[in-house]
Amino acid sequence: MAAVKELLRAESDGTLSFGDYTLASKTKKDNYEFEGDLYKVKTFSEITKLERNGMFVYESVPGSAVENFKVTDKEVAFSVSAPSDVQFTLELEPESEYEVFIDGASAGRMATNLSGKLSVSVELSADQSAEVKVVKC
Repeated sequence: MAAVKELLRAESDGTLSFGDYTLASKTKKDNYEFEGDLYKVKTFSEITKLERNGMFVYESVPGSAVENFKVTDKEVAFSVSAPSDVQFTLELEPESEYEVFIDGASAGRMATNLSGKLSVSVELSADQSAEVKVVKC
């Protein structure tokens, strides 16, 4: 998985895919309607950012490609790829505890801050992907 060439797309399984870390300059797609919400993605080699209804959802440094992004009340799940190690931040419930799983293995429990932000680093080789699941405890 190198990139989502459409920048943002709905998948047949009800998930979203977004991001293209192969772009040299910042590119965006906004006003993308999905399940009654409006999404916006900004992406290129240095950063990928997803917003829903003008609110922060996901950000990675460097840029990444995310496939099958799904958010429920209890968890966030997706596959992420990047040209190298990646750090992503998710907007979750403030002051809550979550267990993070990378490729099925627990990376431990982490707490969100007052604003609900949770940051995770994932070690990746070039164009490798990792399955991520963040489950509310």
